[in-house]
Amino acid sequence: MTQRRRKLLGTIALILLIAVYAVIAVGVAIVLQVQNASKFTELIYYVVAGLLWVLPAGLLISWMQKPDT
Repeated sequence: MTQRRRKLLGTIALILLIAVYAVIAVGVAIVLQVQNASKFTELIYYVVAGLLWVLPAGLLISWMQKPDT
């Protein structure tokens, strides 16, 4: 697969990843608020959820940048 095609597919996948991740993260946050979780639990969740999407995005971007073979 050419790098140009990987970048196109990777960009589409990255947009979908972020959109789906955001919906799931908001859903979990709502559940935490409904169950009256402690403020510390919510803080930890927001820190983890805010950084967790970086791992799959980084792998995807790394794959997109591979040179043509």
